[in-house]
Amino acid sequence: MKKSSMTDTQLPNDLQKAALRGEPSYVWRAGQERRLAMIRKYGADSVREKLLVNGCGVGEYLARLADDAQLAVGLDIELSRLFEAKKKNEHLVCAAGEHLPFRSGQFTAVLSNEVIEHVEDDRMAIEEITRSLKKGGLMILFCPNRGYPFETHGVYWRGKYHFGNKLFVNYLPRSLRNRLAPHVRVYTRGDLEKLFRGIPFEVELKTIIFGAYDNIIKKQPLLGKMLRAVIHFFEKNAHQSIGTFAFLGCAQTMK
Repeated sequence: MKKSSMTDTQLPNDLQKAALRGEPSYVWRAGQERRLAMIRKYGADSVREKLLVNGCGVGEYLARLADDAQLAVGLDIELSRLFEAKKKNEHLVCAAGEHLPFRSGQFTAVLSNEVIEHVEDDRMAIEEITRSLKKGGLMILFCPNRGYPFETHGVYWRGKYHFGNKLFVNYLPRSLRNRLAPHVRVYTRGDLEKLFRGIPFEVELKTIIFGAYDNIIKKQPLLGKMLRAVIHFFEKNAHQSIGTFAFLGCAQTMK
């Protein structure tokens, strides 16, 4: 399979797939490096034992985490992306997140990086992740925040899909927002609390992580770096409602 050559300004080759599944990380930059550092810091020993990257895309995170893991498995529903991931990774499975083909308690950690917003049944996907984790195993979840000013998955307008970041879509009433973006979910803190209600899962960390604005820096370096510095200041201080949710915790710990 020919390696994707998509740049920051090009459209995906398959817009319908981009709408349904999002676009994985093709180019490794500061934004991905920040998340990787966070995963390693809070994942600690759990991600270095038996790790599942649930929704691995073309395998960029999987390849880096596999270097330190006893076993690292990547799963994705898109077979074409797994062919690309195969260039850097050995253990790959094509399956849906709602039906993980693994025995209960098989993994010490599961990473789900902006995946649950795309699955057909997010509750079932979370239940399956929890089931696949050993007692005390760690779930590391990133998902989009409704407070973020951009809808990063594009929108539908007059029957046509428009790829790219769309400003303030997520601030609209939910009924209208869901008409523009029926292909992807977005979450509030309340939504996440409802999603996890009744699931044997003990939260260890709930926080926000902002983007690194690599695309802006590439086009306008000075402006982009200033924006990154300001946003990352807010990430650590006042505005804890507009970044991407990072949600980490232990599964199967509650009686």
